[in-house]
Amino acid sequence: MKNILFLIALGFCITISAQNLPKGFVYLSDIDASIQKELRYLGNNNFIGKPIDGYINNCVIVSKETAKALKKVQTILNKKGLSLKIFDAYRPQQAVNHFVKWAKVLNDTLMKQQYYPKVPKSQLFNLGYIASKSGHTRGSTTDLTIIDIKTGKELDMGSPFDFFGIESHPFYKNITQKRKENRMLLRKVMLDNGFKPYDHEWWHFTLKNEPFPKTYFNFPIQ
Repeated sequence: MKNILFLIALGFCITISAQNLPKGFVYLSDIDASIQKELRYLGNNNFIGKPIDGYINNCVIVSKETAKALKKVQTILNKKGLSLKIFDAYRPQQAVNHFVKWAKVLNDTLMKQQYYPKVPKSQLFNLGYIASKSGHTRGSTTDLTIIDIKTGKELDMGSPFDFFGIESHPFYKNITQKRKENRMLLRKVMLDNGFKPYDHEWWHFTLKNEPFPKTYFNFPIQ
């Protein structure tokens, strides 16, 4: 048991003691273990600055169809010396509820300068950055980027993951040509393999024919 806890602390996904997932869901590592991950809501490096409810283990969970599509993307990127890196995938409803509860506490602005420097916290609902429902909770939406396999570094996309602002819009113009190319590389490979993009976030993609289009799940990530 101590060894398992130690491995979890190091960021490994311990599937030997993992939960039984609902039918139609898989651990992404069981489909393609080469896809990198950094679940931001498992730790403090996110727009709230604290671990989020429902994130217990460093495992990426998605619908089976999404996992297969991501594997195709990964195969294409690997040939270029690149890899996907997942920031978030399936997100339990309890995590969304955590976001909503946090957004209502207007004086909790711990991470404002890093994630929403130009947006008043009081406007996060009205501007669509926080909502009571999320496509992630249906299991076929992913937040991701591309890394260079040799260096392990993320390609420069011109804005950080989860940055609230127009700078994160996929076609934002006030960035370098190289950053635009990096964004379009990610966008094209995802669209070519069955995903649809989101107009306000360069990192956000949903499987076009998602298997649970009207179901919002709430099992934890463990």
